[in-house]
Amino acid sequence: MVVLITGANGMVARAAADHCRSIGDDVVALTHADLDIADRESVFASFERIKPSIVLNLAAYTNVDGAETHIAECYAANAAGPENLAEASKEFGSAFVTVSTDYVFDGEHEGFYFEEDEPNPLGAYAKSKLEGELRAAEVNSDTAIVRSGWIYGQFGSNFLSVMPDLLAGGKKITAISDSFGTPTYAVDLAMRLREIAERKAKGVLHVTNDGPGTSFLEFGTTVAEIRRYDPDLIEAVSMDTLHRPAPRPVNSRLASLRLDELGLEPLRDWKAALGEFLELNRKGGT
Repeated sequence: MVVLITGANGMVARAAADHCRSIGDDVVALTHADLDIADRESVFASFERIKPSIVLNLAAYTNVDGAETHIAECYAANAAGPENLAEASKEFGSAFVTVSTDYVFDGEHEGFYFEEDEPNPLGAYAKSKLEGELRAAEVNSDTAIVRSGWIYGQFGSNFLSVMPDLLAGGKKITAISDSFGTPTYAVDLAMRLREIAERKAKGVLHVTNDGPGTSFLEFGTTVAEIRRYDPDLIEAVSMDTLHRPAPRPVNSRLASLRLDELGLEPLRDWKAALGEFLELNRKGGT
């Protein structure tokens, strides 16, 4: 298979490229400098040159707070980009998978959000990601839209990814105790994206590691427990005390009702995945 991966410098894109190569795919991974997915002409020219069998869209504007003041840039990457890739995938007969976010939900619901639940995004980033979902599905009904959240892994720069290094260095951190999600290891997500593409799945799918979900605080204390770091380095804070520019859902836990129809097993429990990440991190894999 010829697999085109966008956003090649990103955490999930790197994991996807590694996984696809490991199973024998011919991988073409393009950075933003190689391909601006918001440029429709460039997208179609790239498809003409590469002729991909599978397209994994992992390019995105992910600065949740920055999106509030960089709306045009955010929508270009998160809405126009998926639309262009979906249209080109339809034209060239490529299986197309694009990654969206748990933030399309407002967090007012208790328990898990499933694929059938109605989105209600709060901030500019979340609204742009939902717009990308809608535009992609409109131009290509075979689009697979994968919502995920709380993603961490090698080469990640977000809080969940860097937390182990901070604690290992004896640095104090603050972790939100009243915000809940479902952690997702980038390696596991990458594998599942490839499986979804191979099955030519379409529509919305929720992909996270298994388990009841957690808070940032519990994630941090679990890291400390596994690696025997000092738990007193972690200070619990409320989400409201941070006064961040962009609103975020209090609860964005995801679960899927579609695994059986695709013949897929749930991903491993989030704590088992975290353990593997921490072991790799300990060996200098980040």
